[in-house]
Amino acid sequence: MTLKKVNGQKIREVLHNNGFQWIVDNDKKLVEDIKRAVVDMVHYTTYNAMIRNSDYLIGKFGKTYQYLSSVFSDKEGITLEKYIIFNRIEKVKSLIQEGELTLSEIAFMMGYSSVQYLSTQFKNIAGVSVTDFKKDPVRYRKSIDKFL
Repeated sequence: MTLKKVNGQKIREVLHNNGFQWIVDNDKKLVEDIKRAVVDMVHYTTYNAMIRNSDYLIGKFGKTYQYLSSVFSDKEGITLEKYIIFNRIEKVKSLIQEGELTLSEIAFMMGYSSVQYLSTQFKNIAGVSVTDFKKDPVRYRKSIDKFL
């Protein structure tokens, strides 16, 4: 069996044609890893409001939150905290849409100090009140990749 050398351009083409991209920039790779970690933390694991977001990310990457936040902001043009908030609100939307929990339970589960604080942040981020969202939830949902 002979091995053929494949140049980097061919690999990039194959990746691009399959919906992927080649990340060479270490900071850009770190940002993609941070995004995945935030999505996992908020959407796919049992969200633990007792663990601060910053502590979770520090533990995951072994770097200071200030460093992670700085790299994220430089590469994405949005703060890491704002990205986390967007994800939390999308999770809240999902929980509201499922209809199994009260807004008080959702607020507690997602680490909000009160329903009022959740409602205020929801309106600021979603551009619609919780009440209006409940009337037509599909209209106000965003894909995670649409945040940026």
